[in-house]
Amino acid sequence: MLTKKQNLLETIRGGNPDRFVNQYEAFQMAFTPIMMQSPMPEYGGEPVVNAWGVTNAWPKGTPGSFPVHTPDKIVIKDITRWRDYVKAPPTKFPEAAWEPFIKAAEEVDRDEYFLTPFVAPGIFEQCHHLGEIQNTLINFYEEPDDMKDLIKYLAEWEVAQAEEICKYLKPDGLFHHDDWGSQTSTFMSRDMFEEFLLPAYKDIYGCYKENGVELIVHHSDSYAATLVPCMIEMGIDIWQGVMTTNNIPELIKKYGGQISFMGGIDSAKIDFDGWTPEVIEKEVKKACDACGKLYFIPGASQGLAMSTFPGVYEATTEAIDKYSKVVFGNPA
Repeated sequence: MLTKKQNLLETIRGGNPDRFVNQYEAFQMAFTPIMMQSPMPEYGGEPVVNAWGVTNAWPKGTPGSFPVHTPDKIVIKDITRWRDYVKAPPTKFPEAAWEPFIKAAEEVDRDEYFLTPFVAPGIFEQCHHLGEIQNTLINFYEEPDDMKDLIKYLAEWEVAQAEEICKYLKPDGLFHHDDWGSQTSTFMSRDMFEEFLLPAYKDIYGCYKENGVELIVHHSDSYAATLVPCMIEMGIDIWQGVMTTNNIPELIKKYGGQISFMGGIDSAKIDFDGWTPEVIEKEVKKACDACGKLYFIPGASQGLAMSTFPGVYEATTEAIDKYSKVVFGNPA
């Protein structure tokens, strides 16, 4: 029987996996003092302000936290003066601050798991967390030079962060968030994406790859099929969060071998009050039958090993394991 790590590599390389990669089983998430300087809001709790000055809240019944964008809370009041408002937090910390994170990384079995630092938000999300989503999308059109300068600033910070992560944790994977669309469309055209975001991500993901990171996993639970060529160019190995509004079988047929796809089970279809194992098993079977054994990892579209309603993630894992035995047979 292959290890979880070996089975994932067989799957994304077009080899001979002996079962479906089961959601996040091959990833051991890692965290850093850089991220920990930004407190996370508690589910249903009071808003908190992070190291960038962004106010975040996590309302009950929602899958994650999101910025509070009342006029008084928006960090960038005027994009033409973004330098007056945006002050990047430090990326350099003394080795003592890294020690608990290094210790946790050293305890990971690298034969079984990819050590994957968790990085969020990404460049696009950071732009609209700082400036509010509608304002930010308008600014791409009305103030492109300032947006490019802001993105360059954020990308340079991310590269500096990447260098510290690689120096201290020596990861072999990366799990990086940045949502690039809604359920039915991208937030910008492919041409605009290539102009504004692709260069930044080539620098960021290029830095990780140059420092020994083997696997880049990018989360965007959205429609983003038109951006797959950009994902390949920037070095993404697995697009996590791919929803069924993308034609996943067609994407696998066209791009399998260059990139793999993790998801195929929309969280909204299984992660709700009143969910049942039968509903989850139906969605798991549908995804696995449609997408096949190679270049596809079945899982909920949500961007971590968790669910909004208790028990859903675990039931999905059980359903994938159960159906994997049907498709592959019991591995020796």
